[in-house]
Amino acid sequence: MNNNLKLKGSMRRIFAWPLYLVLILIGIDIAVFAINKEAGAIVFLGIIIYLCVAIILFLHYRPRVSTEMIDFANEYGKFENRIIDEFDLPYAIMTTKGKILWSNKSFQELSDVENAKNIWINAIFSDIKSDKLPVVGKVDTTEIHTTKNNRSYRVVMQIVSLLDVIQNTELFEFTDDTEYLMTVFVYDETDLQSYIQKCEDNKLVLGILHLDNYDEALESVEYVRRSLLLALIDRKLSKYASDFDSTIRKIEKDKFVLISTKKSLEAMKIQKFSILETVKSVNIGNKIPVTLSMGIGVSAPTGRQNYEYAKSAIEMALGRGGDQVVIKDGKAISYYGGKSMQVEKNTRVKARVNAQALKELMLTRDRVIVMGHKITDVDALGAAIGIYRAGQNVEKPVHIVVNDPTTSIKPLMASFISNEKYDPLMFIDSVKARELIDANTLLIVVDTNRPSYTECPELLTKTKSIVVLDHHRRGNEVIENAVLSYVEPYASSTCEMVAEVLQYFDDKMKITNEEADCMYAGILIDTNNFTTRAGVRTFEAAAFLRRNGSDVVRVRKMLRDNIDSYKARAEAVRTAEIYKESFAIAKCPSEGLESPTVVGAQAANELLDIAGVKASFVMTLYQGEVFISARAIDEVNVQLIMEQIGGGGHLNVAGAQVKAPIEEVRVMLKQVIDKFIEEGAEKK
Repeated sequence: MNNNLKLKGSMRRIFAWPLYLVLILIGIDIAVFAINKEAGAIVFLGIIIYLCVAIILFLHYRPRVSTEMIDFANEYGKFENRIIDEFDLPYAIMTTKGKILWSNKSFQELSDVENAKNIWINAIFSDIKSDKLPVVGKVDTTEIHTTKNNRSYRVVMQIVSLLDVIQNTELFEFTDDTEYLMTVFVYDETDLQSYIQKCEDNKLVLGILHLDNYDEALESVEYVRRSLLLALIDRKLSKYASDFDSTIRKIEKDKFVLISTKKSLEAMKIQKFSILETVKSVNIGNKIPVTLSMGIGVSAPTGRQNYEYAKSAIEMALGRGGDQVVIKDGKAISYYGGKSMQVEKNTRVKARVNAQALKELMLTRDRVIVMGHKITDVDALGAAIGIYRAGQNVEKPVHIVVNDPTTSIKPLMASFISNEKYDPLMFIDSVKARELIDANTLLIVVDTNRPSYTECPELLTKTKSIVVLDHHRRGNEVIENAVLSYVEPYASSTCEMVAEVLQYFDDKMKITNEEADCMYAGILIDTNNFTTRAGVRTFEAAAFLRRNGSDVVRVRKMLRDNIDSYKARAEAVRTAEIYKESFAIAKCPSEGLESPTVVGAQAANELLDIAGVKASFVMTLYQGEVFISARAIDEVNVQLIMEQIGGGGHLNVAGAQVKAPIEEVRVMLKQVIDKFIEEGAEKK
């Protein structure tokens, strides 16, 4: 102890004071000696006696003082330890590897053992593994939230140096090598978490409800029973709201506002928003079932922002065809429902309004650029040709962006490229499009509403005048800055929509035979020769094109396949795997084909002709990506399946693009199918 324990600070100064006094006495003695030598000698003798006595006392009392100071420190330490030991806050000291060396009573009660000494910390809190402990020289403090015995705790662990502890005292200095220990503080935050959860549960949730086919449903029921139908729907909505401690109020004849809490919303999610099926089940003789769409905004900083979220969500729900719930939680969007086929609307008011709006936009712009999705297909090309005719009608230059024409559209494009009546710059690539576009250019996107799917996404940032014409359901990724967005999921094809728009665009509109053929071909391909998703308005659009010179035989000749495409399609059908006795999964060869994705889509259509197949999925490897073509007749919603893989589409026509090996995509697809079967997404 004498080697390692030394006095320091105030104690050192107190014991050194007699020695300092000797120096003062010597100075006085020198002065006295100068006055009187005899007196100086006497004083010097006194100093010698004083110094001897001081040294004797210092050597005699120093060990006793040190011993008493150590006894005091020991007693003080016991008192301090008793306070810490009886402290309500659980506290422990452990090694840097997580072994408990000492703990107070609260910590021992928490650990459910009489003596927590030599127990590893992960034996008390299973969440605290060795890799989560603080590391000397890297992470001095670690904070972990964990649970034990149905209570929540916050565990704070901190590295402590023994050298630091010794240096904080004013009595001793420690000269041995430095070692480290770890302190552990455990804070019970069960009540705090409970209050936080209550605040979270009581957060405001706003929703907008819309009866999708209000007018059509009323027209399908007797006049005297219409008020009863509406009363029953109102009653069902009110009952549903009261069951979840919420409120629904009507703001228009077919619109409602939902006021609820986040806790109630979670309960609605568990039941998968049964109100969708409840409203559809209301039947008092109406031939068309009523469907409901709901957009919900949640987790916004203000109530007004929640309402904006709800507006955005209901627009997305309606854009996806209705009969579903869309929840916008910040940037996250989730979907519920949407399993039924979209109801075709008999009214063409929307087409007429959009036609006039499109005409006004064209008249106020210097130039029009049209682009579809990557790997332009017949529907995208036909719709672009229809927009070209509209632009020519108002004497505006129109350019269609097509980067790499496939074999399926080359015959259609040839009839325009070789025709002197059409501008040589009618078809351009992305490079030329970037040169032509400016702030006064109208950009029209057809057959897609996803910016990443377009032929040239850069064009979307070059102008603020953007129009979207599409028949696919909206997903999380949409072109948000469009001045005009005409998205109708019930439409069979974009060509059908454009054909309707042209009928209201101008009474003097004249469509050439080549243009009519191209648009008719788009409808023909997307409806699989009028066997898929072809409604009344589809045939009316086809009749309009026939009246304007479209020839069925000419179109059929242009759409004929070459022998390689036919063989690839046949190979895909031959090697198809029937999964779960109802799902056909096939791989389409792509080697040597100019349009492998088109062939894959054709193979998916043909697989539906096999008895017992409810849905078909054909995978095609092209340009480093796997393109999936999904088809169904009426028993499976392939659009919901494709959304789980990052794609989308319609109930019976959908697709996706995945950057992964084709066998991994096959496994992924099977997992999604299994999940949907378990959740009952498959129609019975």
